[in-house]
Amino acid sequence: MRLLLRRAAVAAVALLCAGTVLAPAQASAEEAVCQDLTIPVSLVDLPPLGLTDQTMYGRLCVPPGGSHTLQVLVPGGTYNSTYYDPPGLPDTQSFRKAVNNAGYATLAVDRVGSGRSSKPPSALLTASSQANAVHHAIQAMRTGAVGPRFDKIVLVGHSLGSATTIIEAATFHDVDGMVVTGFTHRLAPLTVSPTVAAVIPAALDEKMSKVVGLDPEYLTTADGTRYAAFHNPGPFNQQVIDEDEANKDLVTAGELVDAALLGIVLPYSRQINVPVLVAMGEEDGVFCGPLASDCSSAESLRQGEAAYYSPEANLRTFVLPGYGHSINYASNAPLLHDAVTSWTNEMVGQ
Repeated sequence: MRLLLRRAAVAAVALLCAGTVLAPAQASAEEAVCQDLTIPVSLVDLPPLGLTDQTMYGRLCVPPGGSHTLQVLVPGGTYNSTYYDPPGLPDTQSFRKAVNNAGYATLAVDRVGSGRSSKPPSALLTASSQANAVHHAIQAMRTGAVGPRFDKIVLVGHSLGSATTIIEAATFHDVDGMVVTGFTHRLAPLTVSPTVAAVIPAALDEKMSKVVGLDPEYLTTADGTRYAAFHNPGPFNQQVIDEDEANKDLVTAGELVDAALLGIVLPYSRQINVPVLVAMGEEDGVFCGPLASDCSSAESLRQGEAAYYSPEANLRTFVLPGYGHSINYASNAPLLHDAVTSWTNEMVGQ
């Protein structure tokens, strides 16, 4: 158990693990049409494993009139697809609805090992194997194997999901653009401790211990810790925190360790050759602050991150004022949504 808790602490550190904002996108009066998908994926492409050894859940939402461009939304550790569309919060906290209203389709996924996706042994789950699974999901959406076919893909990640998307895009070169949120190449050693302290074995959690098939190295967060871990010092909103606690999910130590290695220690992001937008909360305690990334402005963030991306990335940046790590829960999240949809309009298009 001592070894497990030590791995949990190390994992939590990784977890979390200057663009111009254009005019806000016009909202659609009609609702997008959504459907639940179960996508066959693989964590590795080696015999005897094939394309159907695991499944990834995704909620596909297509705006009225359809779209040629799909945003694939990958949540962070201890989050699932509801991060992008929290069911108990106002529409202003829905990244998914904002993107649909701007004319783009979305596929919000549960990482393998979380939500409604399959739960393999934790030893199989790393950020790299998750990237392989996301790659298979992207290919399924490009070919129309599980639903509509899309010509262009924008890969969107948050926190650990951003590390996964960086590995995916740098390895497979199969997307047309990337949005990285809640992730930079510098951890914040002076302020990350509440996030580290929040992580516990899932077996010790009343809710997660009931999930069938988990082994001891599945992790989650302790009850009552998510404000300090993911939202502080943003305004405390009880409705937001209750919603976040109600939808908390799983992560594994292995995902977080190689996310740190490939995403931070060895910045694989230099291999990305499509446009990239990096968006952070101004007060993100996991990655921003003294001895870490300067998130005080979009320009300071761009200067700090530019060396980790290739010239082809044409790096743009955005900073959401006054909030911590999980920026989609902020009351001013529409500023983030507008920045993402405006950047997509300019750099990828419908």
